[in-house]
Order: sequence, then C-alpha cells, then structure tokens
Amino acid sequence: MNKISVYIIAYNEAEKVAATIASVPWADEVVVVDSWSTDATAEIARSMGARVVQVDFQGFGALRNAAIAACSHAWIFSLDADERCTPEVGQEIQSIINDPQALDVYRVPRTSFFMGRWIRHSGWYPNYRQPQLFRNGSMHYDLKPVHEGYVLLSAKPLGALRNPIWQFPFKNMAEVMHKANRYSTLGAEKIMHKNISMGTALSHGIWAFVKHYVFKLGFLDGWAGFVIALGNFEGTFYRYVKAFEKKKGAQWQAPQVPQAPHPPA
Repeated sequence: MNKISVYIIAYNEAEKVAATIASVPWADEVVVVDSWSTDATAEIARSMGARVVQVDFQGFGALRNAAIAACSHAWIFSLDADERCTPEVGQEIQSIINDPQALDVYRVPRTSFFMGRWIRHSGWYPNYRQPQLFRNGSMHYDLKPVHEGYVLLSAKPLGALRNPIWQFPFKNMAEVMHKANRYSTLGAEKIMHKNISMGTALSHGIWAFVKHYVFKLGFLDGWAGFVIALGNFEGTFYRYVKAFEKKKGAQWQAPQVPQAPHPPA
C-alpha cells in the first residue's frame, strides 16, 4: 500500500481547519502549513494529530512549494482550509495511488457552496485549481504571489478525478470583500509591466463582470451569481487601480503641509 501526505495551507482558519482535517481520515500524514496565524489554527490542527509547519508568507507559489517540501510520503494531496474531501473522492484517491498504471498528476474538480446554495455556473463548476493529487517530485509551483501556476515534471499526461471535493469559500460577505482586497493587492504585482490607466481598470472590471454573469451563466445562480460577478468586477478593478497607483507613486501621495513662517519678534 502506497502512503500519502495531505497538506493544508491555512492562515487564521480556526473555524474551518478542523473540518478539513477530519475530511481525510485515510491520510497517512496531515501537514498544516501555517503562516503564523494569530488565532487558534495551529493549536486546533495539532490537537487533531496534524503536523504544523510555520512558513513566512511570500506568495502562494512559494508557500505551496514549502508545503511539498514538508511532505514525507510518495503521494501528496493538496487541500485548502476552505475545502473538504468527500468519502467518494477519498475512495477514488486510494484506488489511484495503489494502481500500478496510475498517472503522476491529477486535477480535482470542486463544487462550491455560497449564499445558501451549490453554485453550478458562474465559472465555479466544475472548478479546477492547480493539480491537487500528485506523486511527490512530479510537479512544483511557480512563484507568482497569487493565482499561482504549476510546472509538470512528468512526461505522463495530466489526469482528472471523477468526483468533486467541496469548497466553502466564504462565511459571509465580509470574507468576500476581505479576499477581494487581499488578492487585488497581490495581483497588482503581476500586472505592473502593463500599460495601465483608470480606463483600462474600469474596462477590465466590466469585462470580468460580464464574463461571469453572462457568458459563464452566473445569472442562473440567482443572487449568488450576481454577487460572484460583482466580486470579480471589484477584484479586477482594484487590482488594476492598485497597480496604477504604484506606477504613479509620489504623484498620488498627499502633499506636504507648508511650514508657516515664524511670527515676527
């Protein structure tokens, strides 16, 4: 029987990490890669038998590479703290890692629950991120700070699981806005080389809304689909605005208050 490590990246996920760990009872090792959470994330993870590794956050690509390096076994399964592995996916994973004809790297579909419903459109289903099941040493991540890519180190084709894991991306609207703010800041670094204006920021934001709400059928997801599309508008718009702000530099800074002349003696 081949052994498998599950790594979970987390930061201030005390409300979610226990359920994530509990969803992989078949794992031979669970590694929680934390970035010095200020809540009880690390303590909860340790209490459930996970090994906690603290890694300074320098972008998600570097964080995931550190997670791979912390894993001990021949196979690795990646979960984020807002994801849950279903029993069906667990069975499929165990079948794959013990199959002599298995491929080296697999993508895993996700189905997400948001605003009281399972999202079936809006670009969220089937929603694949980077490959989540792979042999140790068969891939690594690039160093983009957000929406990181991956580099295959295997000549075999990319596989895909049949069953989806579950994702619970947001507890409330405050988390939606927090993520849009955080990811737009990280994403601004990726577009600094482009010619950017406030007009391009607006046009890219509008296109992000139209793409998710119309072309990806977000309107079929009700108000949740509208909020998803609006969130994509905001995240995209502010990413370009923040990059534009950096390019402007001192031009956007508050002017210095001139020193008043000393009164006559």
